[in-house]
Amino acid sequence: MYWETLPNGVWIIYYSFLIVTLGTALLSIIRKKMLSLSIIAIALTMTVPIISLINSIGRAKGLNEFEHIVSQLQQGAIWSIYTFIGFLYLLIWWAIFLFKNKSKNFKTD
Repeated sequence: MYWETLPNGVWIIYYSFLIVTLGTALLSIIRKKMLSLSIIAIALTMTVPIISLINSIGRAKGLNEFEHIVSQLQQGAIWSIYTFIGFLYLLIWWAIFLFKNKSKNFKTD
């Protein structure tokens, strides 16, 4: 095989995470909760995968996508820093979202 790639399970988790994040952020906007944070989450959910895909096309032979982004982070490539910060933001957004919903449900019980 010329290019290495990640296992299918990783891709299923990756795209499921993005789709669920996009849907949840849209639902938050509809409910007018965490508006600015959700708008940023939607923008990142749409741009990070596109930027990662475009910049992973020309990766070196024998590297999978994860190894490529790690090597680019070590070299200080702007796109890899954006991707890393974008996914970090999405994880933090989920933590805030779940914490607010858990504390809301806890108060109503």
